[in-house]
Amino acid sequence: MPAKKSAAKKAPAKKAAPKSMPYEKGAWAAAFSARAPGEKRYWLIKSEPDVFSFDDLLAAPKQTTCWDSVRNSSARNFLRDGMKKGDLAFYYHSNAEPSAIVGICEVVREGYPDHTALDPSHDYYDAESIAETPTWFMVDVTAVKKLATPVRLPEIKNSAALSEMSLVKVGRLSVVPVRPNEWETVIAMSEGRS
Repeated sequence: MPAKKSAAKKAPAKKAAPKSMPYEKGAWAAAFSARAPGEKRYWLIKSEPDVFSFDDLLAAPKQTTCWDSVRNSSARNFLRDGMKKGDLAFYYHSNAEPSAIVGICEVVREGYPDHTALDPSHDYYDAESIAETPTWFMVDVTAVKKLATPVRLPEIKNSAALSEMSLVKVGRLSVVPVRPNEWETVIAMSEGRS
């Protein structure tokens, strides 16, 4: 759940649903490629701990929340088209001292329209978004567990095995894919095995 900010309120305009580039091309192709039966994929989602921490997720009803208010088209595409029920995600505390991967959550509901974009009283209201052709999407996630030890951003940046990790390469995105080998490396680091 990203930080809140104020937005101007005006009447929505008619527009077409957002299009996506062909996913078989580009840097993110693997995140959208066809899956083998039962294949699970991995992700990383970010939240500032003073906005919605992993402890807040653990305290939420059924330890579950909608992952709303994402307003970046690449991150939106991951939520809408990439994440599937049963996928796992690292929960990353951003803008924290220190910023770190602190937990694991599971996608329990696949991408659906983000209602906060249509709510004029919400900080992430999008005046150009309309219900008939939604621009913004969200998923529901449930807490799985805290990591044995948080894996801090400097450790991640100093790991040769994680040098190509999306968190390092494209730090601005609040939702990014994680490769299976990166997932295992972070788990090993959290358990003191690397």
